[in-house]
Amino acid sequence: MLRAIRSSVSRRCSSCSAAARCATLFGMTLPETVRRKALVADASSWLAGLPAVVASLERDWSITVGRVYGDATEAFVTEAVADDGTPAVLKVLVPRAGDAAANEMTVLRLTDGVGCVRLLRYDEARGAMLLERLGRSLSELELPIGTRHEILCSVAQQVWRPAPHCGLPTGADKGRWLAEFVATTWEELDRPCSVRAVDHALTCVARRIAAHDDDRAVLVHGDVHEWNTLESGAGFKLVDPDGLLAEAEYDLGVVMREDQVDLLQGHPHDRAHWLARRAGLDATAIWEWGVVERVSTGLVCATVGLQPVGGQMLAAADRIAVECPDLP
Repeated sequence: MLRAIRSSVSRRCSSCSAAARCATLFGMTLPETVRRKALVADASSWLAGLPAVVASLERDWSITVGRVYGDATEAFVTEAVADDGTPAVLKVLVPRAGDAAANEMTVLRLTDGVGCVRLLRYDEARGAMLLERLGRSLSELELPIGTRHEILCSVAQQVWRPAPHCGLPTGADKGRWLAEFVATTWEELDRPCSVRAVDHALTCVARRIAAHDDDRAVLVHGDVHEWNTLESGAGFKLVDPDGLLAEAEYDLGVVMREDQVDLLQGHPHDRAHWLARRAGLDATAIWEWGVVERVSTGLVCATVGLQPVGGQMLAAADRIAVECPDLP
């Protein structure tokens, strides 16, 4: 498939330099996970048109692109430099069903550089954003897990704010999507985790859907983890927001789904209680969002070949569903 895409793009290039650009994008630097997600999303035309889109953005925004970020998973992401020398990052999102690009841009406009990366330019039609360039990810710093959790809580809290009528999906909307995704994908992948783990996830997400309250809902990032948390001066900022109007506990449910090896070395409930105390939130809501996030993200990883992370999440879900399903 990749060879066919590359050949198709090269035929459309009108010069040797353009063909070289296509080969670089597709043959050398496009992250494999991004390519797989594009193909799973039936976005092969996006792959084929990416070189032309990047070239048009360079022209329209007066930037020059550079090194591609090889750890990207949802978009083509590359360093960029503006004509005035300002360092930036160009991000072109893989097309997905729904309003993923618009939602991310909405979050970044609302946060305006506080808690999240600053948005410099955007083009919704092309799914493209020009962002401030940040530093290393939290995952690269190899800090103790307690320190990482403190940082994740602190930066997530900077995002939480009322944002009524901004057009983002609600926590209930996301819960219904997660329930459908888990039930469908589990069958499509030939049941890679136990029935008990799936039932546990569906029960927990049904409770969170029922608990949704528009009056209590705040802007949440939706994917708070250490790979999405980057150095910014003396602190950190989040990148790649999904964007929801939901209970703040959703973001800390994402923290519950990560670092599964560490989670199972202690008692899994302890992390939910610590996060709740740190942020002044409800431990049960954090736990229940974590349960469904663990299963759904494990299934996503299995779909696109992100292993061993996907297998670790699903194995943890199996164990938790048996040993400690409910938070005391």
